[in-house]
Amino acid sequence: MAIEASKSGERTPKIRLGMVGGGAGAFIGAVHRMAARLDDHYDLVAGALSSTPDKSVASGRELGLSPERCYGSYEEMAEKESARPDGIEAVSIVTPNHVHFPAAKAFLERGIHVICDKPLTSNLDDAKALKAVADKAKALFILTHNYTGYPMVRHARELVRSGELGDLRLVQMEYPQDWLAEPIEQTGQKQAAWRTDPKQSGAGGSTGDIGTHAYNLGSFISGLELDELAADVHTFVEGRRLDDNAHVMLRFKGGAKGLLWCSQVATGNENGLKVRIYGTKAGIEWTQADPNYLWFTRLGEPKQLITRGGAGANAAAARVTRIPSGHPEGYLEAFATIYTEAAAAINAAKAGAAVDPAVVYPTVDDGVKGVAFVEACIASSKQNGGWVKL
Repeated sequence: MAIEASKSGERTPKIRLGMVGGGAGAFIGAVHRMAARLDDHYDLVAGALSSTPDKSVASGRELGLSPERCYGSYEEMAEKESARPDGIEAVSIVTPNHVHFPAAKAFLERGIHVICDKPLTSNLDDAKALKAVADKAKALFILTHNYTGYPMVRHARELVRSGELGDLRLVQMEYPQDWLAEPIEQTGQKQAAWRTDPKQSGAGGSTGDIGTHAYNLGSFISGLELDELAADVHTFVEGRRLDDNAHVMLRFKGGAKGLLWCSQVATGNENGLKVRIYGTKAGIEWTQADPNYLWFTRLGEPKQLITRGGAGANAAAARVTRIPSGHPEGYLEAFATIYTEAAAAINAAKAGAAVDPAVVYPTVDDGVKGVAFVEACIASSKQNGGWVKL
């Protein structure tokens, strides 16, 4: 993906970026920083990188931030950066879920663009409240459902949109892992501890952490709107406070049916995200573990393997492809695509111009749908798998 240039031929200035969360020991913060750097659209200049002020400052200094821009809290950062002539233009929020709402609100209300990790918030009330703030704000809100950035996912989405699959009938999504097969949260493992804590994560465990990814990806490719669901949500590990496995049946508006499985106790699985979509004319299958390939099968014809950067890839895939076919692109590149799409939208907003219609990224509306999905799963399971309207 090319670096943007102004009409005069000069390089578009980098976007001044801040970060909330993502300090020492945080996995996803480092991923966001790599993603922001990959296509060279951002400069990280400020941070409130931990809920502990001393750790926040220390983490910021390790990243080379100026001491006066290493903040002890996101509140302080939002206030002081919005008052600086060289203050941040956008902020990445990479905290546990319960901080997403107040932090995003603080920056949006000051006109600072927000790039936020998923899920949107820890509960549906906060999600709806954040949507109301985002809708009124003079700033953009981007949600980092990073799997939507893969070229072959974009290709698959365009196949559906162009009618190549015909009328959609079935959408199957799965995301199995095994990293929580044992109660490692009891050992103090940081990533497990907050993800299994309802005060930080919300009502959903595996449903909120990875089920939302599978649901978002299926919706992104298919374009379908969920009508109702029936879920069997379960906790297998004794003493765990949130779910670690769920089976969900889905009914979409228009008549298509779906099935979603997410698990963090499926021994032998690492990050087994997979989507299969079947229509009256054709079917597609994409697997995150082998993301440069998409299977496409027309009814009554042999299976066709479409490769990223290959002869069969469409324009939607090509615009987010960086290197020739045969050189694998993966997780970080897909994540970077979201940051680059965000940069295009932010730069268009700065220039008072319309954003290119080809630019696609998950929005606050997608985030609300994700949180609604989680809470509907929990509600259905409490009703012994009864159907719940979205």
